[in-house]
Amino acid sequence: MPSATLTFIFAIERGAPAPLTQQRTKAAVPFAGKYRVIDFTLANCLHSGLRQVLVLTQYKSHSLQKHLRDAWSLFNAELGEFITAVPPQMRTGGDWYGGVLDALRQNRYLIERSRAEQVLLLDGGLVYRMDYAELIRAHREQAAGVTCAVRPAGAAAADGVVALHCDDGERLQGLTHRPTLDADTPFDAPMGVYVVDKALLLRELDALAAAEAEAASAADPASPPGAGADLATHLLPPLLERETVHAYRFGGERGRVTPDRYWSDLGSTDAYFRANMALLEAEPPLDLYQPDWNILTYQGQYPPARTVPGARSGNEGIFVNSMLAAGSVIRGGGVSHSVLFPLVEVEDGAIVDETILFEGVKVGEGAQIRHCICDKDVIVRPGARIGFDRAADEARFDVSPEGIVVVPKGEQV
Repeated sequence: MPSATLTFIFAIERGAPAPLTQQRTKAAVPFAGKYRVIDFTLANCLHSGLRQVLVLTQYKSHSLQKHLRDAWSLFNAELGEFITAVPPQMRTGGDWYGGVLDALRQNRYLIERSRAEQVLLLDGGLVYRMDYAELIRAHREQAAGVTCAVRPAGAAAADGVVALHCDDGERLQGLTHRPTLDADTPFDAPMGVYVVDKALLLRELDALAAAEAEAASAADPASPPGAGADLATHLLPPLLERETVHAYRFGGERGRVTPDRYWSDLGSTDAYFRANMALLEAEPPLDLYQPDWNILTYQGQYPPARTVPGARSGNEGIFVNSMLAAGSVIRGGGVSHSVLFPLVEVEDGAIVDETILFEGVKVGEGAQIRHCICDKDVIVRPGARIGFDRAADEARFDVSPEGIVVVPKGEQV
């Protein structure tokens, strides 16, 4: 069944957290010390036996496309296998992708010429582990036209989230946008994973194009059909009226991946920071060390990470409850409850606490950093302090509602 599936991964939007997507699309944002966000979706495809994967790219896509080349050139083209980046081809006009539905329309020819029986639609900006092969099997067993993977969502996150309403047979009956529910009322939400029969998807793209083109011509002729459209609110509602749409509950016992039921959209700086810090717990909600579903990525041929005494003080480098990637060196400094990507340097007497340091960050002697995210190649000068004076931090950097300071790429502090 996976061999009869064509997979689209959407990585066309800038996305959030905004301070980290100034130089890259959300799917290319570094995560968990060595990965990119899209690695989790691609690893799901790999382990699920999906070998025909198209990654739709657009916003500042160079970093993502380089990563796909370096980390994911795994498949054999002679066997019809591929992971291919597809920027806007402009086959239907001169427009860029105007949203996910418009991206599908512009690449309709790729769907038509595929021998696939169903199309898997995935958001490349999410972190979770899932056996898509089992989802596809359930889709075929139910003889569904569309299957939408759903996750339980707490009412505290209800505002801005689509609530799905299912009957006892797990058929979707309807959805509510921006639900207002009682504080103790749970509901199901879409998780950015859909299986659609190929013929049905082609028919629906035609119908949506006709309807939205008419609406767009009346409102804004320059706006492409489907601009800003997401799949949950634009693809599902018309299908619910005339097709069988089933829900597939995420985190069940079906499938080969251990069901940790972890899902995150990293939708803000604070959400991104919390997701990384959660990986440092004794029993993290997302276990990166499970051998049955490892996450692949690209990492350069760097030397081993190590701690060494400081040249001036002679103090040992200290490394406590943190992630330390290859090529990083702690020279007499102290690192606690932090995530360090490759080639990070922490010098003598520097203190790094509850902080995320991207690749190539250098922290000078005696510097102190806490509650901070330093983007790639940041240089923190000797004696600098970040995360101790909110007013001073806000004058220089982006500071989240929960007080997380984000230092932009290449900044010298």
